[in-house]
Amino acid sequence: MNNYAIADNFSLLSKLIDIHGDDSFKAKSYSSAAYTIEKLPVQLSTLSAEKIYAIKGIGATIGKRIIEQIESGRLAGLDEYINKTPAGIFDLLKIKGLGPKKISVIWKELGIESIGELLYACEENRLLLYKGFGAKTQQNIGDAIRFYLNSQGSHLYRQIEEYAPAFTKRLQKTFPSNTFSITGDFIRHAEVIHKLEWVTDIDLHVLETFFREQEYEVNITDTILSVRGADNVNLEFYYSPADSLIGELFIRSCSPEFFTAFTEKYGWKPGENYVDGEQIFKQNSLQFIPPFLRESPYVLQLAAAHTLPDVIEQKDIRGIIHSHSNWSDGGDTIEAMVQGAIQQGFEYLVISDHSQSAFYAKGLYPDRIKAQHELIDELNEKYKPFKIFKSIESDILNDGSLDYPDNILSAFDLVITSVHSNLKMTEEKAMTRLLKAIANPYTTILGHMTGRLLLSRNGYPVNHKEIIDACAKHNVVIELNAHSRRLDMDWRHIPYAIEKGVLISIDPDAHAVDAFGDIKYGVLAAQKGGLTSQQNLSSFTLQQFESFLQKQNEKR
Repeated sequence: MNNYAIADNFSLLSKLIDIHGDDSFKAKSYSSAAYTIEKLPVQLSTLSAEKIYAIKGIGATIGKRIIEQIESGRLAGLDEYINKTPAGIFDLLKIKGLGPKKISVIWKELGIESIGELLYACEENRLLLYKGFGAKTQQNIGDAIRFYLNSQGSHLYRQIEEYAPAFTKRLQKTFPSNTFSITGDFIRHAEVIHKLEWVTDIDLHVLETFFREQEYEVNITDTILSVRGADNVNLEFYYSPADSLIGELFIRSCSPEFFTAFTEKYGWKPGENYVDGEQIFKQNSLQFIPPFLRESPYVLQLAAAHTLPDVIEQKDIRGIIHSHSNWSDGGDTIEAMVQGAIQQGFEYLVISDHSQSAFYAKGLYPDRIKAQHELIDELNEKYKPFKIFKSIESDILNDGSLDYPDNILSAFDLVITSVHSNLKMTEEKAMTRLLKAIANPYTTILGHMTGRLLLSRNGYPVNHKEIIDACAKHNVVIELNAHSRRLDMDWRHIPYAIEKGVLISIDPDAHAVDAFGDIKYGVLAAQKGGLTSQQNLSSFTLQQFESFLQKQNEKR
């Protein structure tokens, strides 16, 4: 234990005491000791106890803690705090601009325990409701988090979608006589990209030299070159001779499970020369399978029967379902949201601000609901035939009930129900809450089923089949939350929902007009699950949507 290690322990202990809201005098004492120890010209481990106690700013109490670390390599008081602090809180300490006091508010008042959750809260303007967090502070924290996350090597598809083609263009311009074909998770529209992959016919040693000259980290074998630059994006290149490049590109564009199933059924000759990717399917009497569907083996059965779905496209979305205005934690007025939706060609808008239990998001109490509905009535007159629907994103409370009594819920055109609190649940607890909410006759749409935040929070465990079965029984729609950090429900469960006749709703969960564009990411995820526009609620025309709601309300 050198001085720096001892000082770091005291500094961390000081911060954790403040984060937990405990003895501020002790926190200051440990912080002061850390500063003093860092400046010492001699190693504490070489001093006797008496000399340690005599150091100005140390004293007997701190001195004993120093000796404890020198002798055992541990600091018991620090271990105690570490054990009772969520792991994600330590990551928050790495974010520029976040001190212990702010982290304490973020954790204890907002219930946030990870960097990703905090970024999501920044994007939803939730920090603005708390003392010490102005708009500028919130923006700075969000920027610092994005910088930190980008340094970790894994990225949301949204974060990398422009980078990938731009980098391909750069390579093609540098080596115009060679081919660089992007493949892997990116071409399959994976929610999270851990590395960008290309198949290329260039000599990898030439490419190695190119990257080393630009100070990339490089690792090379006979057929694979892996590099990483200052932007912390992992890049991987697979060499293939030009005459077998199409076949190699096919291999790399399939998930391992899909390619294994393909080869077991149809065989595969390495190095075989193909004219294009479609030939691979034609010679096996298969319908062409686009890369985004090359995930699950069952898709091969559909291709063999030439029954692949005509998947949904972004242009098929007719309305914005699930949006928040500045009545709760949104950034725009309802009228601005309406104008934005009209300008973008949508037929209707569902305003679904947060319910009263979401105090952190200015959730609506009954008197504000009434006032909002009066405003919506006025705007509907002003902007018709465009239609604004009255909705709420009702919290699913801890016992599974909704956030308002029936007489309040009956005032809405539709109700989206979501879990926002007490997310650390067993599967049994999560299922109890969700199933009760689904069975509530006022539930129209089940919002973000698992509460996950990609790269940040796994979400609570659920039995997806049981949830889908319950939604089928009670005629409840399941949301595919299109926010690129959610994409929840997971597309892997869409086929079962389709089988059970459950509608999906691709919703942006927009907190501002510019967030309507998030629909794109929901559509990309839905395509992977084989969703068609007919099976998606937000693809309904205004007339179809109104008819749907009328039938829904008959079940109440």
